[in-house]
Amino acid sequence: MLKRIASPGSYIQGKGEIHHLAHYYRQLGERGAYIVASDIVYDSYGQAIASSFEKENIPYTLTKFGGECSMVEINMHCKKLGNHDAVIGMGGGKTLDTAKAIGYYMKVPVLIAPTIASSDAPCSRLSVLYKENGEFEKYLPLPANPNIVLMDTEIISQAPVRFLSAGIGDALATYYEAAACAQSNALTMAGGQCTKTALCLAKLCLDTLLENGVKAVHAVSLKLCTSAVEEIVEANTYLSGIGFESGGLSAAHAVHNGLTTLAECHHMLHGEKVAFGVLTQLVLENRSIEEIYMIMDFCQAVGLPTTLAQLGLAEISDARLLEAARASCAEEDTMGNMPFTITPQDVLAAMKVADKLAVVHSA
Repeated sequence: MLKRIASPGSYIQGKGEIHHLAHYYRQLGERGAYIVASDIVYDSYGQAIASSFEKENIPYTLTKFGGECSMVEINMHCKKLGNHDAVIGMGGGKTLDTAKAIGYYMKVPVLIAPTIASSDAPCSRLSVLYKENGEFEKYLPLPANPNIVLMDTEIISQAPVRFLSAGIGDALATYYEAAACAQSNALTMAGGQCTKTALCLAKLCLDTLLENGVKAVHAVSLKLCTSAVEEIVEANTYLSGIGFESGGLSAAHAVHNGLTTLAECHHMLHGEKVAFGVLTQLVLENRSIEEIYMIMDFCQAVGLPTTLAQLGLAEISDARLLEAARASCAEEDTMGNMPFTITPQDVLAAMKVADKLAVVHSA
């Protein structure tokens, strides 16, 4: 039985670390950094990035991310890489996944510097590819995790609180999916079966979220970086990143992927859809009503959707919801990692029951 744990070369977290970006680049290369940044990063932190590199007289190119982690976007950046010998991704999950894919195809090291803690993408050896219209296409497994993950918690605490909440939603799935994979002996994204270490990290992730999530959300709503925020950034990024990759994905993320086929959901963030996927998985597993309500209450307290209406699907027909359920059960997706057989009809029923329970519980 093969077991494997995957993790980034270095994980660095602290206030003001963006000002040391060039210093960390020096650990990876010397000919120059190719920096892919989201619009917000480009506009708000472009000067800080430039200052870091110019102060150390290091060549760099700062370019904007186009908005979708697609092969069209990735190929465009690969052509522009030129003589640069490292890629730096700065922004949200799709920007970071694009940077990791560029590093993979061009065989150069990667530094990931998120400016939001909205997903567990930063630490993983995986890029999630989408079509140009925002629909999920496939997972791109990578041979290695990022060389460096750099979390500037001062910047993260200044971002809209919705991003931190979405990261909590993504991280919320970590333990439940890893537990399912451990039970089914499923193959994880790291290329082995779930280890005790990964399962412990996944459980620590869940415990940290439940203990600090509400406090952190309130702090970030005030643009403040507290100890609770530091704890949640670590949980959203490192604990969830290692936990999902070495623990495994199952129903919650498969439901998310199915929901991406519905245009009405495209305005929702990844972690917001995953949170509803968690509730759907809890129903599929027939967890106790007390546990389901506990997770629902937590989701509501940190601003995560618990109903179809909150996802923009108030008027969705069963026929169209079944289409999303079928997509979640696609052969190449992770629904098959559950320890029992699940059909699209099962997923449809679980989504509708999760929605009904949330509506009744919050009434």
